[in-house]
Amino acid sequence: MENLPERLTNKSIEAFLMGLEVYNKPTIHYRVEGFSFFICNAWELMLKAHLVKQYGNDSIYFNDNPNRTISLENAIKEVFTNNKDPLRNNLEKIIELRNTSTHFITEDYEIIYAPLFQACVFNFIEKMSDFHQIDVTNYVTQSFLSLVIKEDDLDPSLIRAKYSTETAERLLSTKKELKELEKGNNPSFAIEINHNFYITKKVNHADATVRIAKDGEIPVQIIKEQKDPSNTHKYSQGHCVKEINKILSREKVGFEYYDPINKKTRRKFTTGDFQLFLKFYELKTNERYTYRHVIGNMVSYSYSFPTIEFIVNEVRKDPKHVVKNVKREMKKRT
Repeated sequence: MENLPERLTNKSIEAFLMGLEVYNKPTIHYRVEGFSFFICNAWELMLKAHLVKQYGNDSIYFNDNPNRTISLENAIKEVFTNNKDPLRNNLEKIIELRNTSTHFITEDYEIIYAPLFQACVFNFIEKMSDFHQIDVTNYVTQSFLSLVIKEDDLDPSLIRAKYSTETAERLLSTKKELKELEKGNNPSFAIEINHNFYITKKVNHADATVRIAKDGEIPVQIIKEQKDPSNTHKYSQGHCVKEINKILSREKVGFEYYDPINKKTRRKFTTGDFQLFLKFYELKTNERYTYRHVIGNMVSYSYSFPTIEFIVNEVRKDPKHVVKNVKREMKKRT
C-alpha cells in the first residue's frame, strides 16, 4: 500500500533542494521568483504530509470537492493556528511574493526578501525534523544552506529613476512593510545575512581572505560603513541560546556537560555557557559579534548571527567536553 506521507515528504525535499539550487546561482536573473515558487511548494507538500499523518488522507481535500486538495494557505492555518506566529508570518509574506505578478518583481526584491528567505530555509529544516523526523542536512552540505545574496541598499531616488512609478512604489512600500515586521527581531521571521570583512592577522578567524596585488588592475577601496545594530546585531542573549540549542538539536551534535556540584549531566546549552564563551573568546570586545548599547548609565548588549555560528562551531569540535575544557582554560588565566 502506498505511503502517502513518505511520497509527499520526498517530493517536498526535492522542491526544497531545487529552491536552494536556483537561489545559489547568482547568474539566474529570476532566482527570487524561482526560490519563492519552490520553497512554497516544499512547505505545501511537507505540511500536507503532516496533516495526513495526524488526521488521515481526507484532511488535505476540500469537503465539498474530494478531488481538490487544500492550498498552502489553508495548510498553514491548519498547522500554525496562531496568526501572530513569526514562522507563519514569514511564510505568508513569501506566499504574497510568489503570488505577485511576475512583471512587478525585479532583481532588487532579493535585497529585501533575503532575510526572510534565510529564516524560511532554517524553519523548513526544523519543521521537517519536528513533523517527520527527517534531517534535511543529510541531503545537502551545511554551507549550501546559507544563501548567496546581493548586498546593496535600496535608495528610493535610484529605484524611482530605474523603474516605472507603479513598480518602484510597490517595491519601496514592500521594503517599508517588511522592515516594520523585522523590528520584532525574531529569527523565525527574518535573519540578516552579512558578509563582513576585517583586516586581521588571524587568518583562521576570517570567513574569507583577499590579498593586495600591487600590479592589480582593479582598484579596491577600504571602507567603514555604519550599520543599524537592530539589523546586524538583533539577537538578545536569550535568543542566542535558543538558536544555539535549535541548531545543536537539528544537527544531532550531542552536546552535554556534567555538573560536578549537582552531579548531573545536562544536554542543553545555557545562558551560563553563553557568558562563558563570550568571556573566554572575548566576543564582547569584537564589534562583529557584540553591540554595546549605552543609555545614560545603563549598558546592554545585543549579538549578531555570527556569534551563534561561532559558538556552534566551537561546540561541534568537542560537544561532550567543550564547556569543561573552556572552564579549565579560564582558570589558567586567573
